[in-house]
Amino acid sequence: MLKNKADNYKEKSKKSFNQQAENYDAGYYGKHANALYNTVLQKLNQFSFNKLLDVGCGTGNLLSLISSKYEVQIVGIDLSPEMLNIARNKLDETADLRLCDSESLPFNDNSFDMVICTDSFHHYPNPANVLAEVKRVLKAGGNFIIADPWLATPFRQFANIFMPFNKDGDIKIYGESEIRKLLENAGFNTVEWEQLNKRAFIATAHTTN
Repeated sequence: MLKNKADNYKEKSKKSFNQQAENYDAGYYGKHANALYNTVLQKLNQFSFNKLLDVGCGTGNLLSLISSKYEVQIVGIDLSPEMLNIARNKLDETADLRLCDSESLPFNDNSFDMVICTDSFHHYPNPANVLAEVKRVLKAGGNFIIADPWLATPFRQFANIFMPFNKDGDIKIYGESEIRKLLENAGFNTVEWEQLNKRAFIATAHTTN
């Protein structure tokens, strides 16, 4: 996507989440994200990890759950300063929270053995760039978990016609084949995809040792 167009989507997302931040958790979008957290936690139980990055951590609810369940180092990034302010109030010093773009992660190569992205991927104008960064910061043998909205065909195609025109910075709802292709093109070796219900999916991608 052209830089100016991509930047416009990012600004819409930032503005929308800044406006929603104070009431996000109790609102529709916060409840949609919260409905995915137990499934993400169940997936995390399948792996051993010491350092986790949450891409698009929002108000920090999922990181808070993870910090209470696992003795691991947790890091979160988000594009919205207001969402991060809420997250900082919840997490105090238990998480390293950064304001940054998911296409340019401020971390060294091989920094994490687990990366998660929940209810955020459909906002990214350049998903391949985001996945390249996720792959870069993951250690060999690391894992990436993504949970995001989903719709069946033809509802997905219909929604995707209008989605880029909304004010919240939403861009696209992805189907299984699209997610698999994006992850495989980014260099992930094994991709597992699971439809959660009529409105969401979860995918797990692995890197080789």
